[in-house]
Amino acid sequence: MNYQINKDGTWLNGARVILSPNCDQRPLNTDIDLLVIHGISLPPKQYGGEFIDKFFTNKLDPNAHPYFMEIQKLHVSAHLLIDRLGNVTQYVPFNMRAWHAGESSFNGRNCCNDYSIGVELEGCDDEIYCDAQYITLAKITELVCQRWQKIKKDRIVGHSDIAPGRKTDPGPFFDMNFYLSLLTL
Repeated sequence: MNYQINKDGTWLNGARVILSPNCDQRPLNTDIDLLVIHGISLPPKQYGGEFIDKFFTNKLDPNAHPYFMEIQKLHVSAHLLIDRLGNVTQYVPFNMRAWHAGESSFNGRNCCNDYSIGVELEGCDDEIYCDAQYITLAKITELVCQRWQKIKKDRIVGHSDIAPGRKTDPGPFFDMNFYLSLLTL
C-alpha cells in the first residue's frame, strides 16, 4: 500500500479509518516529537477480527471473552494499528491526542500522550512480529519523521520504555534493531 500523510498532517491516506472517541486536543503549542510503539492482541495472543476496533471505540462486549471483563472500563486508543498482514487502521487524527501511553515519561517529561504518536502492532510480548508489520511500520515511520522532524531514531520508543514496570509491550520479541535498520533517517 502506498501510504501518505495528508497535507494538513491529520490523516494517513490509504489507511482504513475507524474513529475513536478516546482522544482530545493536545495542549496548545505542543510539538509532536516522540513515536511510541505498542503491541496489542484481543483476546490475548489471538489475531484478526474486530475486537481491537471495538475496544478502541468503546464497543467491546465484555461477555465475548473473560479477559474483556478486565478491560471493559478502559477508554484507550492509538493513532494507528498495523495488523499481522501489514494493513493499517487509523483511529485518531495525528493532530489530536490519542490515549495510548497512560502514565508515562520520556527524558523526564511526563504525559507522553501530549507530544507523541502511538502506533499499535497486532501482537504480544512473547511471539514474533511479522515481516509485513516491520515493513509497514518502517514506511510509516519515514512519513511521520518527514512530517514531524523532531522525531529522530532516539525518539522512537516502545511503550515499556516510557512506562517501565507498568507496561512491557511491544515485548522482547519486537526486534527494535531490525526495525531501526529499515529506516533511512
